[in-house]
Amino acid sequence: MRKYLVLTILVLAMPMLAHASVESSLLGLKNVLLGSILPIFAVLGLGFAAFSFLTGNPNAKNHLTYAVIGSIICFGAQSIVDLIERTVQ
Repeated sequence: MRKYLVLTILVLAMPMLAHASVESSLLGLKNVLLGSILPIFAVLGLGFAAFSFLTGNPNAKNHLTYAVIGSIICFGAQSIVDLIERTVQ
């Protein structure tokens, strides 16, 4: 019972301790995703497609197509987000 009470107090006190709004938290998440995580996945996808070509995989063309389309989306994600933000405002 005491464990649940401590957990409830922590959950209720978190917004006061964090000094952050939902908007700034989402902005930070967007910056992390667009700045580091998505480009890493794009490079890994291109590397996988190149490895498929080197090993002679019959699906290598599909892998390359998916990797290029994914890279365009990943590296263009900031522009896509900016376009949506301008449209909504």
